[in-house]
Amino acid sequence: MTAFRTLFHQLVLTYRPFETQLNERLATHHLHRAEWSVLYYLVNSESMTLVEMARLLSVEKPNITRTMKSLIEQGLVEAKPGKDKREKHMVVTAKGLEIYKEIRVTVDVFEQQILKGIPEEEQLVFMRTMKKIRGNLLNR
Repeated sequence: MTAFRTLFHQLVLTYRPFETQLNERLATHHLHRAEWSVLYYLVNSESMTLVEMARLLSVEKPNITRTMKSLIEQGLVEAKPGKDKREKHMVVTAKGLEIYKEIRVTVDVFEQQILKGIPEEEQLVFMRTMKKIRGNLLNR
């Protein structure tokens, strides 16, 4: 059997338990995976508009709006006006950065556990492969 016939089935079989177990760990910090993803990208990019975040995460704008609203209500993110009054740049608050650092420790431990026994070189190859696959999906 060729690899491409099982690769994506394996990805699906891996993703669900990953997301479930990640959500269990994030729950101790009162977040879920979608909120963590937004917080992660905002911390690492400094600011983004809702449209930019939706595009990056390949989700619909209403979904990102709900997630952002939750993060704002928790005091982790705030909206700053852009050049265009209709455009708001989402930024992480001081509280959000503090919470991010706490959660980062939890997530690092989890990710290290599930990557146990996989050399860094293999991890880097896998990461490059996933980026290429995503590029192929988005550039169709």
